[in-house]
Amino acid sequence: MTLLTLTVNGKSVTREVPPQTLLVEFIRQHLELTGTHVGCDTGQCGACTVHIDGKAVKSCSMLAVHAQGAALTTIEGVAAADGAMHPMQAAFNQCHGLQCGFCTPGMVMSSIDLVQNHDCSNEAKIREALEGNLCRCTGYQNIVKAVQQGAAAMKS
Repeated sequence: MTLLTLTVNGKSVTREVPPQTLLVEFIRQHLELTGTHVGCDTGQCGACTVHIDGKAVKSCSMLAVHAQGAALTTIEGVAAADGAMHPMQAAFNQCHGLQCGFCTPGMVMSSIDLVQNHDCSNEAKIREALEGNLCRCTGYQNIVKAVQQGAAAMKS
């Protein structure tokens, strides 16, 4: 067992975990934060995307012990302290950027990272940046609109 200490959604967390535990398993099973979804187990679908020290990471392809000392943010941690949705969450809701909702937590986390750390100046750049997140329901048009609206709200 390995003692793992990190900050999760602003709170210090310490747990003993087997060294081979994937970060997504740690999040879902040890912390019981089930908003982070397991889709493909290969890093292809993006449903498990979280932020480590402010950068989007696919948690199914990272060992939990590699997050030692990091700041981890899951979909549960992006809303405001008063419960108000993050601007990107609100945009996905308002633009109907979801249908079944399975990919939505990963899409939102990737979209926040896109706005904060990358170029999202046009539709082509948004589509390119979200290539690592698969949605089987929407056709992506409303997701792109949601990212554009969320980006505008985040920058204002």
